[in-house]
Amino acid sequence: MNYTPKQLQILKLIHNFQQEHGYSPTYAELAKQLSVSTITVFEHLQALERKNAIRRRRHEARSVEIIEPNFLREHATKKTLAVRGMIAAGLPIEAVEDATTDELPLADVFNCKPNSFMLRVKGDSMIEDHIMDGDLIVVEGRDTANNGEIVVALDENGQATLKRFYKENGKIRLQPSNPAMAAIIVDDCKIQGIFKGLIRRS
Repeated sequence: MNYTPKQLQILKLIHNFQQEHGYSPTYAELAKQLSVSTITVFEHLQALERKNAIRRRRHEARSVEIIEPNFLREHATKKTLAVRGMIAAGLPIEAVEDATTDELPLADVFNCKPNSFMLRVKGDSMIEDHIMDGDLIVVEGRDTANNGEIVVALDENGQATLKRFYKENGKIRLQPSNPAMAAIIVDDCKIQGIFKGLIRRS
């Protein structure tokens, strides 16, 4: 099927938005990306629907679905997760970036966003959360966290650690899940990502 440049741009925007967020953009979000009016977006979507490239459900804000198989095949994204290196589940260590990055076909299993990656755990500070030395953890790249989430964090000295995050009394507490280990209290830290799951190789 032949598309105008603007129609192809809209299809790509919808596809990329769905890959990143897990749902479709609204007309207003598409209009903002394209710097056009929502009426213009509506007209382009009507044309794409006539070409059987998309399907919409009436009166639903996020109902645009791409159904053109050739477009989907051409723009299919890689469903792998990169193993980036090592993270300390113990005392903070300098983050290790692995130059020989492995990739594992696990993105669909964990419903991952494109900015997700994997790290190998070193240490046993998170054993009560069943995160063991040698496990591979799935991390969603983010720079914010809610209290109680397990995070990959860099402390004030740039040292990396895997801990539960708590913001309290003007400080940040990085809490291990091991009663034999003390919490790390810092004025600030840099969040690198949020723990989403793990793989244990027997």
